[in-house]
Amino acid sequence: MFIMASMNENIIRITPIIQTDGSLAIQLRPQTGGKAHTCSHCNKVFSKNCDLVIHMRIHTGEKPYRCSHCDKEFSTNSHLIRHLRIHTGEKPYQCNQCGKAFNVSSNLKKHLRIHTDEKPYTCIHCNKYFSSNEQVIRHMRTHTGEKRYKCCHCGKAFSHSSTLIIHKRIHTGEKPYQCKHCDKYFTSNSSILLHLKAHTGERPYKCSQCDKSFAQKVHLKSHIRIHTEEKLYQCSHCDQSFTSIGNLKKHTRIHKGNRYEATENQMDSIISDTYHLSESKVTVKVDQTDIETSESDNLSHIKIEVKVEPMDTHE
Repeated sequence: MFIMASMNENIIRITPIIQTDGSLAIQLRPQTGGKAHTCSHCNKVFSKNCDLVIHMRIHTGEKPYRCSHCDKEFSTNSHLIRHLRIHTGEKPYQCNQCGKAFNVSSNLKKHLRIHTDEKPYTCIHCNKYFSSNEQVIRHMRTHTGEKRYKCCHCGKAFSHSSTLIIHKRIHTGEKPYQCKHCDKYFTSNSSILLHLKAHTGERPYKCSQCDKSFAQKVHLKSHIRIHTEEKLYQCSHCDQSFTSIGNLKKHTRIHKGNRYEATENQMDSIISDTYHLSESKVTVKVDQTDIETSESDNLSHIKIEVKVEPMDTHE
């Protein structure tokens, strides 16, 4: 039992205490809404001493809870329990609409917004809406141009750490994603998902103007230009433009006339990019003299003119 009293506009808690001799004493202490335990570092107040003890670990860096699987340490037991689910695979939080399960409740909460279409986070620049705070932070970098993640091999910078991780595999040659159908390997999950459509025959991207469908969105975009007659790719030799980069490459052969000037070091790449040697005849013109040659011939280090022609398979 206690009585509330007002003193100098501060709320005072009056607590009666019966002493050992039977007399009644009164204890006065400020009313803090039940929060009596104050942090000596930041003056934050807690109602329970155990909460203050946990809070103090922010300042001291103490992490008394250690994972038995990987030796990671945590400041609270609840954080350790959540971490252990990575090792055990336990996913106690399940979506009641699609059955997908998660190891932490916060991830389930984010997932549910897919079904409800809830997007509580807004970009201050373009008013786009997002389902999570992480998404809006990532999106904001498209406005600021911030690229904090830099490749240590070539210096190229990226807006997102995940993009840098994938990029680094160009340098390391790492391809951690393996196709279960044909044993091909890929640098990213998105690449293998695109590849899998070649096995399943899935073509989810359908043209709204005709019956054609495509496995990749980029192929649909290229196809739509046939209907819109949009021609983004212009020839550098003439004024003609084309709907796809492939059609532009075919067109440039008109200007090159399938005749190239090359040095000895360039010759192999020219031939391999154009034909298979086993199906081609290569004529090298040196000092107006035609010489029949093959891949094994030793060409002199002079400027030469190479003509590559398909072999007549009926000969």
